[in-house]
Amino acid sequence: MNIILFGPPGAGKGTQAKFLVKKINGFQISTGDILREEINKDTEIGKKIINNMNEGKFVDDGIVNSLLKNHIFDPNKKEKLIFDGYPRSLSQAKNLDILLDQSKQKIDHIFFLNVNKETIIKRIEKRKILEKRSDDDLDTILKRYDTYIKTTKPVLDYYSKNSNFQEIDGSMEIDQITNKIEAFLNV
Repeated sequence: MNIILFGPPGAGKGTQAKFLVKKINGFQISTGDILREEINKDTEIGKKIINNMNEGKFVDDGIVNSLLKNHIFDPNKKEKLIFDGYPRSLSQAKNLDILLDQSKQKIDHIFFLNVNKETIIKRIEKRKILEKRSDDDLDTILKRYDTYIKTTKPVLDYYSKNSNFQEIDGSMEIDQITNKIEAFLNV
């Protein structure tokens, strides 16, 4: 079972992805984690990523797509992928379709965690204290949120037509969101 979780920064995608990893014995494919790993390795790609993140921009699709390809084609992860924060643009969504088709896989469930800006700000401020993430600066998050809303609208339109698409109120408590997702999975 392959699943997409998408929503704005701070919507709870990572939290729900961790639940799903345990629930379906899957693998969380977090573009944020993959990108932070490149930054920590201090690679040339990592330096490009940090510049984009610091400016509140999304990382170039070409970089993200190439980093994800290895995960999609990993035979140990086949039909157990939980995409956390990917795709974020229409070109990424189309690239994912191509990669999944090439690897003879499909997406079984798409969950859109819809959360308003005020809730995001509260969550990010809390996460910044608890997780000490360098990319959780409030100004940066607000830029990322605005970019997300503008860039992801076409992705929302693209996926919302699918019968396996579910929009979930991401402002609910964690357990309530988890229960909603679990009900849709029927596992």
